[in-house]
Amino acid sequence: MNFSTRPELAGTFGMVSSTHWLPSQVGMGVLERGGNAFDAAVAAGFTLQVVEPHQNGPGGDLPLIFARGDDKKPTVLCAQGPAPAGATREAFAALDIDMVPGTGPLATAIPGATLGWMTFLRDHGTISLQDALSPAASYAEDGFPAAAKVVEYIGRMEPMFREHWQPSADLYLPDGKVPEAGQMLVNKALARTYRRLMEAETSALDDGGTREDGIDAAIAEWTEGFVAESITEFVKTPWRDSTGKNHAGFLNREDMASWRPHYEEPQTFEFEGHTVCKAGFWSQGPVFLQQLALLDGMDVKPGTADGIHKILEATKLAFADRDAWYGDSDDVPGQTLLSADYADERRRLIADEASLEIRPGSPDGRNPILPNLEVKGDFDAIGLNGVGEPNAVAALLDSGPKANGEARSDTVHVDVVDRWGNMVSAMPSGGWLHSSPVIPELGFPLGTRLQMAWLEEGLPNTLSPGKRPRTTLSPTLVCKDGEPVLAFGSPGGDQQDQWQLHFLLNHLLGGMNLQEAIDAPSFHSTHFPSSFFPHEHQLGVVLIEQRVGDEVLTELKARGHRVARAGDWEIGRLCAVSRDPETGMLHAGANPRGMQGYAVGR
Repeated sequence: MNFSTRPELAGTFGMVSSTHWLPSQVGMGVLERGGNAFDAAVAAGFTLQVVEPHQNGPGGDLPLIFARGDDKKPTVLCAQGPAPAGATREAFAALDIDMVPGTGPLATAIPGATLGWMTFLRDHGTISLQDALSPAASYAEDGFPAAAKVVEYIGRMEPMFREHWQPSADLYLPDGKVPEAGQMLVNKALARTYRRLMEAETSALDDGGTREDGIDAAIAEWTEGFVAESITEFVKTPWRDSTGKNHAGFLNREDMASWRPHYEEPQTFEFEGHTVCKAGFWSQGPVFLQQLALLDGMDVKPGTADGIHKILEATKLAFADRDAWYGDSDDVPGQTLLSADYADERRRLIADEASLEIRPGSPDGRNPILPNLEVKGDFDAIGLNGVGEPNAVAALLDSGPKANGEARSDTVHVDVVDRWGNMVSAMPSGGWLHSSPVIPELGFPLGTRLQMAWLEEGLPNTLSPGKRPRTTLSPTLVCKDGEPVLAFGSPGGDQQDQWQLHFLLNHLLGGMNLQEAIDAPSFHSTHFPSSFFPHEHQLGVVLIEQRVGDEVLTELKARGHRVARAGDWEIGRLCAVSRDPETGMLHAGANPRGMQGYAVGR
């Protein structure tokens, strides 16, 4: 039996796993009152907006993958908003900006998260918007205990709030100071926003409308009513961003009214008798599938130096293809990228020694084009003469935002499965408290997803109005014999499809249960460029939890990997739920790192 920090949950009624204990319990409460998995996910998702404002918000983004218990068909809901009409390369050039900033209104895509949750509830839920939103509204109105990370992020942002983002200071510095961990935080303005959406629903129902009509009325308030109005007025004001200057944004009411979330089929790959489902090439999701394709048929033993080496080399190759080929474009050679022949060709590049090159492939004989890349760190100067020694490699690590708000990975996650076999994996993110100033009337900041698009011409992910920036958000759903059996995901930006891969390999190849697979020592590569401004990377560097053991660390170094030690429990934030169609047994696990994520169920 493998080690686990807590038991894998088991039952037959329902399971909810999320990155915060309060949304998990809110979701479970919805299941207990007769709601389905989709109702529970929406209620948990709205609650996540309130209690993890440093990791997501109403102005952010949302992709999710789900399967209904009746038709079993895995489906993606894309609530990743595209670039506004005014967000052109020429507009940035006129501002003398050659890279989309990591903070501020210039980097704002059309916000999709709240709109996505309402759309999903309308189409696949059973409860009213009021039932789904009321817990979140209550936490915003009456307060919630601030987790240590929220306080840490506010502390990092305090100078920016005081000097440049006064509305954020008014909200996040109660009594004029950084709150303490465990202190009750309130957001009265956000509570009012939620209640106005609920009032729109109630008014439509009072006029004889259906449940769907009520939710549509709330959607109209978001896209064309008071929310769109407040956002439009707010972004007209120049605000300080990561360029060090003040800029107004491009988003306006016409943008808000013009776009809606939509459903699409997932990209899939067959691995070990399972069908793994991800969002399309407008996300980084297929890089997960490319890694599986490269590893398929190889002798991979999770947790061993040889297994970790093979995984890392497959990761480098797959992510090189991500940066050369992925984007919201009809020109992505997706079928070839996921083909067995292409994987066979690329797999031959995996040697016994670590590669220090970025090597995208040439699907269909096409020449890859990479964006200009910024390598971080002078490794000769840093020194590589001993794992864990004082002059060993210092890897890029998500340690929270810089003083100007720049951050590499801030996201939440929720998975739900119910007794009817409905299953959903959702990855909301963006609209962080450090991304942009709070809109006073609404109680939340806008997102900065456009920072993931490039201003260089001719790339699949080049910025263009109406085009989705290639997102790191990447939920996962797995089917077996046509039945949904597993939903999981992890925050972590570019690490999402690394940590999730290791979890699945631990589970399918290592024979670990969900909690054991989550708890196993984690690692990731920083070899390829970050999707976040300023797109740094470190050739050949792997960051790994040191409890993997000195023998493994030493062998990885001997193979040429530039090894950086992380703390024993420092990286990875997995959530997972599963269902056995034959027995009806449900299981769940959640990440213990950070002492915040929990699964609940029975």
